[in-house]
Amino acid sequence: MRVTKGAKIATGTALLALGVAACGGGGGGGGSSSGGGDNPRAATGTVFIRGCEPQTGFVPGNINETCGGTINDFVYSKLVKYNSDTAAPELDQAESIETTDNKVWTIKLKSGLKWTDGTPVTAKNYVDAWNYTAYSPNAQLGSSWFADIKGFDKVNTEDPDGPDGPKEAPKPETDKLSGLEVVDDLTFKVTLNNPIAVFRTKLGYSTFSALPDAFFKDPKGFAQKPVTNGPFKFVQWDHNSQIIVEANPDFAGPEKPKVKKIVYKMYKDDNAAYADLVSNNLDFTELIPPSALAGDKWKTDLGDRAIDGQQGVIQTVTFPLYDKEFGGNADFRKAVSMAIDRQTITDKIFNKGRSPINGWVSPIVEGFKDGACGELCTYDPAKAKEYLAKAKAEGYTPPAEFPIWSNADGTHKEWIEATVNSINQAFGADAGVKFVHKDMPTFAELRDTITQHKIKGAFRTGWQMDYPHIENFLNPLYKTGASSNDGLYSNKALDAKLHEADTATDPAQSNALYQEAEAMLQQDMPAIPLWSYGLQAGTSKWVTGVKVTPFGELDPLSIAIKEA
Repeated sequence: MRVTKGAKIATGTALLALGVAACGGGGGGGGSSSGGGDNPRAATGTVFIRGCEPQTGFVPGNINETCGGTINDFVYSKLVKYNSDTAAPELDQAESIETTDNKVWTIKLKSGLKWTDGTPVTAKNYVDAWNYTAYSPNAQLGSSWFADIKGFDKVNTEDPDGPDGPKEAPKPETDKLSGLEVVDDLTFKVTLNNPIAVFRTKLGYSTFSALPDAFFKDPKGFAQKPVTNGPFKFVQWDHNSQIIVEANPDFAGPEKPKVKKIVYKMYKDDNAAYADLVSNNLDFTELIPPSALAGDKWKTDLGDRAIDGQQGVIQTVTFPLYDKEFGGNADFRKAVSMAIDRQTITDKIFNKGRSPINGWVSPIVEGFKDGACGELCTYDPAKAKEYLAKAKAEGYTPPAEFPIWSNADGTHKEWIEATVNSINQAFGADAGVKFVHKDMPTFAELRDTITQHKIKGAFRTGWQMDYPHIENFLNPLYKTGASSNDGLYSNKALDAKLHEADTATDPAQSNALYQEAEAMLQQDMPAIPLWSYGLQAGTSKWVTGVKVTPFGELDPLSIAIKEA
């Protein structure tokens, strides 16, 4: 999940961030639900927002999911930040990021930056963090993000027989990227293997964060309670319950937090979170459950506390291509795609709050081109049966029961059940395979099973843009060995096309090459595109000024407590 680019960033109404002035109730750890009287948030300066259990903790290079990523963005500042209205990249901890050839980059930090333990933020903190993340024995989920830096092949080696084989990856030659050089306390130099025009924009992604000296003394302990450098500092993590952060008094940014504390509350059921929102026990959620979307009930419930807009998030279903039984073959995956009635599902389940997509890229990002999936993302039961028959003729026998997995602590049950029903009806009773919905208790458990490559069945996947550019929806997800390539898809021709797009110096030519790469995904259908998300969020009556960014997240510097 998450980042931006050095190429032109799409702006305008498509990248909508809304400001909301709210009014009304509380309770359940969040304050009184009675009307009138003083604002219960004012006494403590604390607001409560919906959250979920992070998968790995708070080491930035080991986060690639939204539950940890959201809090990560609250507590870590990076070289670059993304404008909360337009998503355009802007300098943050960097004073300057300069290059003459898009290959050698000189990065100078602002002076006076501090970690929450009082130590200064230095160029060495960035170089040490990037080396640690890139070094394959450290097994960081974000390691592949550093593949463009010179010397990556010397610090990161591949497992020769995959994650389930008996062999281990050979030890790298070194643990230092040759393309990183500390010039002085505030300056470092980055040398890439090839010119990458979008490199500057990527530097706002969480993986490119710095790490303080304290991290290297106790990496495991740090993951549970990190020392950070952002607008909020970490206080505590009560697993599967809440995460608490509070305003960082030493934060050097031009805009300061308007609240003293944020409690990131975790719910086993998003319907319960929504009920807390309606009763003003929760101050913000970016997820309105399908039960409230029906008939625009949420707008009636919330009134002027409702937030409506767009965000750069898409939904997909991914197959474990490393598993012969559940990976299927290309024609089977195409059959499944054509058996899904996207329009009916988005109309009925999401009340048109999501829109069917015909490709693997969000419609609101630069480089988007409609139709990349061709007819394969069109509902056609007859052709779905033809592809299923072809898959079987090619030697693939699907299992009698084929799960699509999700997490029970999210609002996925309704749409996945509608999806499996659509597939089963299209395939027919004599198909020899029945799709079913199965779930795991938590998002963290689902992600652990996926990243350990132990899942038995297809699984729901979503991608929240790291930056609004077509590249962000392709390289991290479908390039061989990429950090979020959950199905372990590998296609050398696609890799070559992506590399060609990466290194093109003209932005228009680069975008055209990325579009060609996206269209190549039709060949294998490693993941099935479903729909893009609209933005449906809401606030309590106790808060004001709330902005939701084009990334579909709360801007933590926007939220304020209303005066009594």
